[in-house]
Amino acid sequence: MREQPLRSYEADDCQIKQLRRVTAIGGGHGLGRVLASLQFLQSKLVGIVATTDNGGASGLLRRSHQTIAWGDIRNCLSQLVDQRLAADVLNYRFTDDPTLAGHNFGNLLLHTLNQLSARPLDGIQLLSRLLNVNTRLLPMSESPVDLVADTHEGLECFGELLVDQLGHMPTTLRLSKPVSATPEALRHLQRSDLIIIGPGSFLTSIMPPLLVDKIVETIASNDAPVIFIDNLLPEYSPAGELPLSVRLDWLRSVVGHDIIDFVITNNADPNLTIPHLNSIKAAADAPQRHDKESLRNTLNQALAAISATRHASKGNQQ
Repeated sequence: MREQPLRSYEADDCQIKQLRRVTAIGGGHGLGRVLASLQFLQSKLVGIVATTDNGGASGLLRRSHQTIAWGDIRNCLSQLVDQRLAADVLNYRFTDDPTLAGHNFGNLLLHTLNQLSARPLDGIQLLSRLLNVNTRLLPMSESPVDLVADTHEGLECFGELLVDQLGHMPTTLRLSKPVSATPEALRHLQRSDLIIIGPGSFLTSIMPPLLVDKIVETIASNDAPVIFIDNLLPEYSPAGELPLSVRLDWLRSVVGHDIIDFVITNNADPNLTIPHLNSIKAAADAPQRHDKESLRNTLNQALAAISATRHASKGNQQ
């Protein structure tokens, strides 16, 4: 891990507003929360979204069609739209119609737009424009792929549903086949002034995009700070039983690079050597979700601390 001294810093929104491009990586509710918190950045903000889900409505659609998982992309869009009704429509789940039971309207809409487009990204961009969402959402890959875990017993666990049900952390995690990141995702990562990873399910939301070819290598080659946002509450998975320091060590061993510069967490871990802040608050209506204003403030404080540390390090080298 990259050890750096940390002091207490205060910062306002100027830290984030001065950035030219910010990329957030993850899936599900966690990534959507981060994007919604930083929505004021508009086109300067990019989300790289996990697309390996094989459960629920996404799983139904994937089992009948060769498609990426649309659920996390739809979830992000629903948190970025201004109108509550639009979010409700995107998240509407069919129950009465036997031919559509279990399906989600937003997923079906994204799949339909994909059928009419040259590539999945075109359909996502079209729906974003229709919803007046300026934040750009990029799938981690435009090729359908599944998550695979290798266990200590030498077993192969195929698909997110089974991975989350493991009794202990796997020895490693991989994708079912090599897939390429979109050129747009790699370009945004190369040009980003800040990269955010998490929060979300560690194995099934945070890890999948980091397993795509060239994603981690591109992050590692960029000097931009990488901030990891921890969950407020332990998740119901093998990763949720581990201290954050152990999870981050495991991440480093799997992806082969030391990419995390700073951590935002409220969970005490005496073995965490990476600079961190733990002043973030939960949303009033949901203890598992980060309060948007508190998240923005903490990210600004983290950026101020990183900037001061790097400035001091350069001064010591001169």
